Amino acid sequence: MAFELPKLPYAYNALEPNIDEQTMTIHHTKHHQGYTNNLNAAIEGTDLEGKSIEEILKSVGSASKAVRNNGGGYYNHDLFWKVMSPNGGGEPSGELAEAINKSFGSFAEFKTQFETAAKTQFGSGWAWLIVKADGSLAVTGTPNQDNPLMDIATEKGTPIFGIDVWEHAYYLKYQNKRPDYVGAFWNVANWEQVTENFKKAK
Repeated sequence: MAFELPKLPYAYNALEPNIDEQTMTIHHTKHHQGYTNNLNAAIEGTDLEGKSIEEILKSVGSASKAVRNNGGGYYNHDLFWKVMSPNGGGEPSGELAEAINKSFGSFAEFKTQFETAAKTQFGSGWAWLIVKADGSLAVTGTPNQDNPLMDIATEKGTPIFGIDVWEHAYYLKYQNKRPDYVGAFWNVANWEQVTENFKKAK
């Protein structure tokens, strides 16, 4: 089964004014579609065909650059759309809030660390909240379309929340003001989905 572009769980204009409709449309229909098509082309006729995206990423160090770049792009964007919501914002509660407090001391401290990772990622890349093997949470960043699931990642874990800091994710609205985009991202953060991701990752 070839990978398919996942549908967005909301309309392209639903995250306005934080993320604009034109950016969302291009990001989903051009960039994510491109990663999907290129991933399918890269695994066609190989032993990776038929494997889940998670299985592919966990052994991506021995795969081609095309599989690494497009497999990461496919997975990262799939997570990215889901951790945003028109009804997002605020702070997490319950289990996730407890885990954040345990690992970072407070939500405010997590937010500071996450924003720093997003703002200081040199060039293109991502900032992540991950669940590590011991069940604790950590913030990390990755370049390009790499992610912490990959066997080549410096800090490994299961991503449960992430922000895309490639310029195509924010440039039409925010131009070179990445910090403004990172700040607005909290207004659409879908903590219900992140909590689900957290439960699965544990």
